[in-house]
Amino acid sequence: MTLNFKALCATGLLALSSLAHAQMSPVGLWRSIDDASGQAKAEISIRDNGKGGLSGKVERSLQAPSPEPICTLCTDDRKGQPKIGMEIIRDAKKAGTEAVWEGGSILDPENGKTYKLRLTPLDEGKKLQVRGYIGPFFRTQVWQRVQ
Repeated sequence: MTLNFKALCATGLLALSSLAHAQMSPVGLWRSIDDASGQAKAEISIRDNGKGGLSGKVERSLQAPSPEPICTLCTDDRKGQPKIGMEIIRDAKKAGTEAVWEGGSILDPENGKTYKLRLTPLDEGKKLQVRGYIGPFFRTQVWQRVQ
């Protein structure tokens, strides 16, 4: 009986640790926070793209309707496409054994610019540091996980 109890406890701890580890992934629904105003802007869904990377799309806007509901400033295949439902994160991949995903890109549909991307879960996966780079310059936002 004692051996079964120990096995059950070990299984439970393993399950809990895997849940905690799963939360240290960018996969999920996130509320983007504007770095200038501090206001919530949109909800972004990040998913496994089935090709070993992550992709993310705008699920809904949390601001007043935009005068430009389409991406007129985009310069790639997203030009003229609706911002809601738009894939803004492409091909982020896990960087080694760290809880960091990079190598992909992120689009800012407000200005049409595409940046190199780095995603880092923070605060036990409750927050996500989203950093976009162009050369030596970068911009960072911290998004909140939607429960």
